Amino acid sequence: MSSHRYRQWVRAGAIYDLIVTAPFATPWSFSLVHTVLGTVSPLPAFEPLHVFFANLLGSIVVMWAVLRIRRPEPILGLFDAFGRILFFTWMIYYLVGYHVTPVLWGFAAFEFFWGAVQLYGFRSLCQMQSAPPSREKRPLPLSEDRPFRFEPKEDPLQEK
Repeated sequence: MSSHRYRQWVRAGAIYDLIVTAPFATPWSFSLVHTVLGTVSPLPAFEPLHVFFANLLGSIVVMWAVLRIRRPEPILGLFDAFGRILFFTWMIYYLVGYHVTPVLWGFAAFEFFWGAVQLYGFRSLCQMQSAPPSREKRPLPLSEDRPFRFEPKEDPLQEK
C-alpha cells in the first residue's frame, strides 16, 4: 500500500470517528443520541455522571479525529489502530460478559474494521519501505545450456 493510499485510509477513519462521536461531545447532542439509540434497542437511563463520561469520550475522540483529518500521518494511523483494538476488546467484553445492548455490535464491527485496515496498511507500508530498491529492468541472465535456469551474475556492489 502506498503512503498516499494509507493516509487516505487514516483520514477516512478519522472522518468516520468525527461523524459517529461528535454527538457524544455535548450533553444536549448526547441526549438526542441516547433517545435515538434507545428506539433501536433498550438503553438504561443515564445519570449525570454517565453523561459526563460520555461527553469526555466524545470530546477527546473528536479532537483526535480532527488531528488525523488535518495530518493523516502513518504513525497516527498505527496509534489509532491500537486504540481501536482496545475499544473493540472492551466492547466484546461487555457484549459477551454482560449482555449489554445489541447496538454495541454495530460499533464493535466498525472498530474492528478500521483497526484491521490501519494495522494491515501500516504493516504493508513498512514492508514496502523496507524492501530493497529495485534495480534497473534488464532481462534475466540465462545460460544457453539451461535456458530456464536463473544464473545470478556477480553483484557489482559486493566487495571482493
